[in-house]
Amino acid sequence: MSRIGKMPITIPEKVTVAIDGLTVTVKGPLGELTDTFRPEVAIAQEDGMVVVTRTGDTPTHRGIHGLTRTLVANMVEGVSQGYSKILIIAGVGYTAELKGSGLMMRVGYSHPIWMGAPPGVKFETFQPSQWGEMGIKKQIENQNVVIKVSGINKALVGQVAARIRKIRPAEPYKGKGIRYNNEQVRRKAGKAAK
Repeated sequence: MSRIGKMPITIPEKVTVAIDGLTVTVKGPLGELTDTFRPEVAIAQEDGMVVVTRTGDTPTHRGIHGLTRTLVANMVEGVSQGYSKILIIAGVGYTAELKGSGLMMRVGYSHPIWMGAPPGVKFETFQPSQWGEMGIKKQIENQNVVIKVSGINKALVGQVAARIRKIRPAEPYKGKGIRYNNEQVRRKAGKAAK
């Protein structure tokens, strides 16, 4: 039995779960998520909890069991609390600002890069004076802006944050670029003087 799969999912207050066969709809204060799962598992609601059981015992059934339970738990947490990723832009002259529904970034290219926010994702930018309330304690040299990507869909928030980071990943010599808040960039020594 999957250790993760057999754990029931507690439904918090103000969250409703509707199960229609393999389709699960979760509504909460932050929004609504719907997903359809594979037939190797059965999803049921019992005593204010969601229980995921598998219909067989093949390796495929065992693999899908824990995954499905985790995806349903992420949906419940997303509509009740939401998810967010924090990115730090470091480098002289590197900036980011909100433009319309997207983000305009200047990160060392000959042109600014605009990235639109997909439906369900929200961007926020914070300047150095606001970092204390963001919980950012680690100081990074030449850090200019903090970007917060938030939404109710965990996979979508992570994907959008990864696309932003891919625009200019932090380089190892001066540490310039875009990195996650908790990311460690291994620094290299430059050329040694003779």
